[in-house]
Amino acid sequence: MKGMPNMGQLLKQAQQFQSKMEQLQEELNGRTVEASAGGGMVTAVATGKQELISISIDPEVIDPGDVEMLQDLIMAAVNDALNKAKAMTNEEMGKLTKGMNIPGISGLM
Repeated sequence: MKGMPNMGQLLKQAQQFQSKMEQLQEELNGRTVEASAGGGMVTAVATGKQELISISIDPEVIDPGDVEMLQDLIMAAVNDALNKAKAMTNEEMGKLTKGMNIPGISGLM
């Protein structure tokens, strides 16, 4: 069976890839991204794990008569931070999988 990959070699490559993937995920979990809305009035920080870890609200934007605006600013900042975290993760995972021909991996990104 000429041209067929050695199963031992494939297993070793898969284990190396899994190890690199776990290492990258751990690294990404420690990295953060920041996004703001309303000219910096609301700022959200998220991890590479796409978890919100902090939110800052400038007291000047708190208007009891316009709660809707504050809610919109918070939502915009949080969504932007989570999108940045996802993009960061996808970019780093793409670097790891670049050039690899592993079925099913491209569908995960």
